[in-house]
Amino acid sequence: MEAEFIRLARLAGNAIMDVRNSSGMAIARKSDGSPVTEADHAADRIIRDGLERSFGGVHIVSEESPESHSAAARNFFIVDPLDGTRGFARGSNEFTVNIAYVADGRPRFGVVGAPAVGRMFCTSPEGGAAEWRWDGTASSGRRIGRREPASAEKALKVIVSHSASNDERLEEFLRPYRVASVEYQSSSLKFCLLAAGEADLYPRFGPTMEWDTAAGHAVLSAVGGEVLGLDDRSPLAYGKPGYENPAFVAGCSGLDLRKR
Repeated sequence: MEAEFIRLARLAGNAIMDVRNSSGMAIARKSDGSPVTEADHAADRIIRDGLERSFGGVHIVSEESPESHSAAARNFFIVDPLDGTRGFARGSNEFTVNIAYVADGRPRFGVVGAPAVGRMFCTSPEGGAAEWRWDGTASSGRRIGRREPASAEKALKVIVSHSASNDERLEEFLRPYRVASVEYQSSSLKFCLLAAGEADLYPRFGPTMEWDTAAGHAVLSAVGGEVLGLDDRSPLAYGKPGYENPAFVAGCSGLDLRKR
C-alpha cells in the first residue's frame, strides 16, 4: 500500500508544481470561504483515480470531493490533495499532499509529500517510517525508527501553525513544559518533523479536519508518537461524523502529553 501512496503522491505533487509554475493560476472560493485552485482539483483527480484502480471498492474521503463527506465506513482512504492551499496561493512552500488509510478509527498507513521542499514521509511496511527525497528512487529512502523517549528535563522544540502566533491559549498550554523554541509551520508536515526528531510538541487549538491530520498522524504513530484530544487527552479517532477534529496535541515518543 505504501508504494502506491508514494507513487500517487509524487504524481499529484508534480501536477501541483506544474500549476504553480504556470502563469495566471486561478483561485476560487468554496462554500465555506476557503480557497481552492486548479492544483487542488488536479491532484484530487490523480489520487482518487489511482486509489480506485488499485483498491477498488474501498471508500475514499477527499477534501475536494464533498459528496464523500456524508458517507461513513469502517475502513477508508482519506485524502487532502493539497494541504495548505492558502499558503500555496500566496507562493509559500509549506504545503503537502496527504494520503492515508484508516482502519477501525486509526490511521494505519500514510504518506505526506512536500514537493516544494523536496521531502516525503511515509509509514514503512517494515515498521517505523521513512523519509524519501521527492524525486528519488527506492535507494534514496532513509528509515526513521522509534525515537528514544523524551527526557522529562529536556527543553522542547515546539511547532505550531501560523494561526497560533497570537493565540493566548498557546502560552497557557506550554506553561507546564520547558520550552527551547517555538517555530511556525503550515500543513501536516508538522507531524513529520515530530517523527523525524526535528520538533517535539505540536498543540493545535483551531479547527482541522481528518484529512488534514490522518497521514501525518500515521507517520508519527509509526515511530511511537501520539496525537490526543486536548479536552479528554484520549487518542484522536477517525471516521467521526462530518470528519471534524477537536483541538489536539501531538508529541514525540515518550513525551507526557497529559500535563494540564
